[in-house]
Amino acid sequence: MSAEQQSKPVSFNSARFLISASRLDECPPDDGVEIAFAGRSNAGKSSAINCITGHGKLARTSKTPGRTRLINFFSLNREHCRLVDLPGYGYAKVSRNMKEDWQEHLGHYLNDRRCLRGLVLVMDIRHPLTEFDRMMVDWCEHNQVPLTILVTKADKLKFGQAKTTMLTIAKELKQQQFVENLVMFSATTKRGLDETRDILSQWFEPPTPVE
Repeated sequence: MSAEQQSKPVSFNSARFLISASRLDECPPDDGVEIAFAGRSNAGKSSAINCITGHGKLARTSKTPGRTRLINFFSLNREHCRLVDLPGYGYAKVSRNMKEDWQEHLGHYLNDRRCLRGLVLVMDIRHPLTEFDRMMVDWCEHNQVPLTILVTKADKLKFGQAKTTMLTIAKELKQQQFVENLVMFSATTKRGLDETRDILSQWFEPPTPVE
């Protein structure tokens, strides 16, 4: 990455679809910086990506859970900086073999992708800390991957109830060293949007050299 590219601030509105991959060997070259989004099916992951990037149809949304079946890459204005939409996990009406195949290739990406800078875990505020959510938190702890949690669909609850849920989640995760951020988020009202963009922008910055 050139000095000019490094100094250019990341613009999330610049996001453009780059490529879809079903296997690790179909992914773009393993260089630069990637931030991946994961979430249980119908947790609001695609809506969150569309909100963050300001593109209503960048990531496909559907009322049918499990529609995202591929690893989708989106390029940004800074060279070799990408957002990654990982396959949803859960309710997809497909064969067990296909589900196992998705999970295998998803595992390869999470375990072997060297340019992965951090993971954004999207969970529905009405159904937080599912088995899948806990599995992803444990994976980040084991692999020392920074984790930001977006607690989505906050507009579906009254503020007091939403706040109580956030406090409960924070209490359960307080021992997790790699949970860096916990954000109440709504793609509908834009709650948490600026905070999330600030977090992702910091992740895209090159690390400060240790003297």
